[in-house]
Amino acid sequence: MEDCLFCKIVRKEVPVEIVYETENIMIFKDIHPKTPVHLLAIPKKHIQSVIHVEDKDLPLILDIWKGINKVVENFQIKDKGFRIVVNTGKEGKQAVLHLHFHILGGQQLP
Repeated sequence: MEDCLFCKIVRKEVPVEIVYETENIMIFKDIHPKTPVHLLAIPKKHIQSVIHVEDKDLPLILDIWKGINKVVENFQIKDKGFRIVVNTGKEGKQAVLHLHFHILGGQQLP
């Protein structure tokens, strides 16, 4: 999708602090963090939301989970605890219509 913010990030047209990247996924720091550790994990392929994931996309989801496991260890929140949030659709407060996983941690979460 041409105008998708996350697609622009994937194409390196919008600068972000990338903390983990593979051929298929990217994890970067949220520009408006809600917690000391607030990362976004995305597939490089444009998928609108979690309800748009097809069987052929499942390897991307597995790559995202593997990436999340690496970054929570790197950010030293693996053993302390963290939250993964996936907002979906307008009423679910999905601000960018590109599948993304918020990784939140670094403090006691409410």
